[in-house]
Amino acid sequence: MAEKFFLTTPIYYVNGQPHLGHAYTTVAADIIARLNRLMGKKVFFLTGTDEHGLKIQQTAEKLGISPKELADKNANRFKELWKILNISYDRFIRTTETAHVEAVKYILQKCYEKGDIYKGHYEGWYCVGCEEFKTEKELLEGNVCPIHKKPCEYIKEETYYFRLSRYTDKLLEFYEKNPQFVKPEYRFNEVKEFVKQGLKDISITRPRNRVKWGIVAPFDENQTVYVWFDALTNYLSGVGYPSPEYREWWPADLHLVGKDILRFHAVYWPAFLMSAGEEPPQQIFAHGWWLVEGHKISKSLGNVIDPFVAVKKIGVDPFRYILFRETPFGEDGNLTRERVLNRVNGELVNEIGNLYSRVVSMAYRYTEGRVEKTDALPFAGEYTQLTGEVLGNYLKLVEEFKFHKALEETLRFAEFLNRYIDLTKPWELNKEGKKEILKGVLYLLTDGLRILTHLLFPFIPTSMERALKVVGLEGLQNFTGLKPLSLKTPHRVGKKENLFRRITEKDLTFIVKVEGKPGEEKMEQKPEGTEFIEFAEFQKVVLKVGEILQVEEIPKSKKLYKLTVDLGEEKPRTIVAGIKPYYTPEELRGKKVIVVANLKPKKLMGIESQGMVLAANDGENFSLLTVEKSVKNGTRVS
Repeated sequence: MAEKFFLTTPIYYVNGQPHLGHAYTTVAADIIARLNRLMGKKVFFLTGTDEHGLKIQQTAEKLGISPKELADKNANRFKELWKILNISYDRFIRTTETAHVEAVKYILQKCYEKGDIYKGHYEGWYCVGCEEFKTEKELLEGNVCPIHKKPCEYIKEETYYFRLSRYTDKLLEFYEKNPQFVKPEYRFNEVKEFVKQGLKDISITRPRNRVKWGIVAPFDENQTVYVWFDALTNYLSGVGYPSPEYREWWPADLHLVGKDILRFHAVYWPAFLMSAGEEPPQQIFAHGWWLVEGHKISKSLGNVIDPFVAVKKIGVDPFRYILFRETPFGEDGNLTRERVLNRVNGELVNEIGNLYSRVVSMAYRYTEGRVEKTDALPFAGEYTQLTGEVLGNYLKLVEEFKFHKALEETLRFAEFLNRYIDLTKPWELNKEGKKEILKGVLYLLTDGLRILTHLLFPFIPTSMERALKVVGLEGLQNFTGLKPLSLKTPHRVGKKENLFRRITEKDLTFIVKVEGKPGEEKMEQKPEGTEFIEFAEFQKVVLKVGEILQVEEIPKSKKLYKLTVDLGEEKPRTIVAGIKPYYTPEELRGKKVIVVANLKPKKLMGIESQGMVLAANDGENFSLLTVEKSVKNGTRVS
């Protein structure tokens, strides 16, 4: 029996239109779902809409329509966008569905009968946007919500409480036994610190005379179920709870959420489940937010990204690709016009799309589109080794949610195939009549496109469905059985097709440039400790600007380059640097870097290194330190 994999997105609030954040989470889930299906797992991918609560009630009132009309309209917009983005969900749940309503009542009644719910009164500051009461410590000056930047309402009312305080120790014990429960790790630390401070009981109902749009509490017809208790239950009702069929899927293997709703998922949700006698989910991953040209996205700035427009302008797969190509999933990202142009034109069009075109064109030009395997396979050993490395790394990286790194591995594979063409020169083999070698080269390249199509499919499925036809493949195979040089022959490639189109600045009008410098909206950084040194110690280090003149490969080294660097001295220096996995020689030549100029020389791979280039590496991104303006070589950095 196939291994099951149940993953979810949050259900999205229908008081507004789908935006970039919704698309980001859902495409991430789609990437994971598609790869797990390719690995032979039985996948259930759940998404949907959250349709109850005061916020929707008030929005509908302002529009002069019923809450159900608003929910129907905007739920359909989400469905439309998921179709456009080629989202392969298995179930789209709406919290207004009868089955979901009954599931919420059922689980709430179980918690009530266990003694975890009791009647009381509440007074405090309530944020309609968050659907949550806020403590005074959490509020900004003027009792303003720090997330929605709007004043909270002071409310005093009758309510029912959930005994969350009862679960403080149980949650901490669960966290201890399940160290992978929340990712990234630093967010899990935040969750644990919050719980360690001691949990307070939380209000889980609202009076129906104030919040009419919602599920009636099963134990009191005058109370409406708190929207978060309602919403979180979708993860159970979406797979059939409380009918026995849900046990096939529960517990969920993965909840994908934005960092702003992590507390609800990592604290409240497992406590609700423990109370109801259900297992908590296996894992929760909380990702960051997007900035646009360095600014936080906001309606007031006018820089909100409409995914419908973005897809129309640059295409569905380029849109999906740029969301995961550069920014580590989990951290905040910065969407800029320059990056979109470079990634789409430089990588999708030039590196990948052009590769498919070259191979298919040569197959038709030299062998009438027929590909045969021969014993003459130049560089077969290098190809086999690289393919094994890339496939292994790729699977591990996606499993660790390092999507940008998985794409880097994919591009490394594509770069090898492009270099392979330049090294073997099929056009010269044809002129020289070396038919068997030529056949071998074309076979290896076609086999490479087969592998590449599988690597790219989870990320850009629409283009790769077309790529299958271009390469002449009937379909995708199980990823775990994907092996190099196993393309069955005789094989015939399909018709040449441009998989991607080049874009221009005119296509990027959906990315609004905001005048002025970014304000306090900084991208979030991981917390990090600091060790202090005396200024005199720092003065001992001589940092200089150097220009990389030449880059040479070092035999038998996968990590090291031999660099010739001009530091403004009589003779350029030789520096051995472990940057080969991150840069091509072409990217390095002419680059101005920061060099530790007074480092004691050291021999590496038999070469004396006369300094060290500085770089930043957070385990996700690697970047050489450079200078903003073109200063003279040898300039001292201070």
